[in-house]
Amino acid sequence: MVINYQGEIAALVAAILWAFASVVYGRVGAHIPPLHLNLIKGIIAIVLLLVTIVATGGLSLVIAPIPLCLLLLSGVIGIGLGDTAFLAGINSLGARRLLLLETLAPPMTAVFALIFLQERLNASAWCGVLLTILGVAWVISERTEKEVNSSLPLRGVVFGLLAAVANASGAVLSRAALVNTNINPLWAALIRLSAATLFLLPLIIWQQGKSKTSILSYSKGRVVAATCFAAFCGTYLGIWLQQTAIKLAPVGIASTLLQTSPIFILPLALWTGEKVSIRAVIGVIIAIAGIALLFYLK
Repeated sequence: MVINYQGEIAALVAAILWAFASVVYGRVGAHIPPLHLNLIKGIIAIVLLLVTIVATGGLSLVIAPIPLCLLLLSGVIGIGLGDTAFLAGINSLGARRLLLLETLAPPMTAVFALIFLQERLNASAWCGVLLTILGVAWVISERTEKEVNSSLPLRGVVFGLLAAVANASGAVLSRAALVNTNINPLWAALIRLSAATLFLLPLIIWQQGKSKTSILSYSKGRVVAATCFAAFCGTYLGIWLQQTAIKLAPVGIASTLLQTSPIFILPLALWTGEKVSIRAVIGVIIAIAGIALLFYLK
């Protein structure tokens, strides 16, 4: 019997791309507020998705009202609300501590899927999920000297928890829309991003009335180039692969694999000359063991 790992592989590739994108967003976030950054990356990804759909000849879309509404709601909650909270949390907590809070998303997703979709994971699968999360948490819970001497800002913790809940809710809603339909993941990603963009536009227009800063003021060459690169990797390809993973794999397992970005950031840290501790290496080994267990159980 041929075992299909397409969903799991899509999730891991998305996690790798999000690792690159999160590093870039962390730097771009110093120049662009979270709401604006979320809108900009969404618009770039929507254009790329439309071009891809036209190029692949997949213009026809047949979708029932209920899956359509689920995808729209998933986009508003998971991308519009969740990504904005995530980007705001990076500014308050830093990427390392925010990602630690994000490890709450996979078990939340599995529990939500059990309650609302009756999608059960057996005890062995739960072991793989928890082992992977433990490894990722171990990697990113190591505190730098600067972090040891600073307290966690409540604002950042709230944003981090909000992002985790929105991430889990959006994933389960998307799974509910995709699991028993033939919707192309490209269209699913486009619908979710479009809903998120429409959700963000009134908020930004309202914010513009209170601020003299406009989106056009972020037109510096390096900032634009970095934002486009991160949007291509993390939003266009990342969400396309995320929808593929959610469609083809149990959502609890897909969510766990999608949250493994921190272990892929370590090679980037080594490449930029940062010191990687033995603790971090052990955490990566634990996480990889959990990932291997999830694949083996398939």
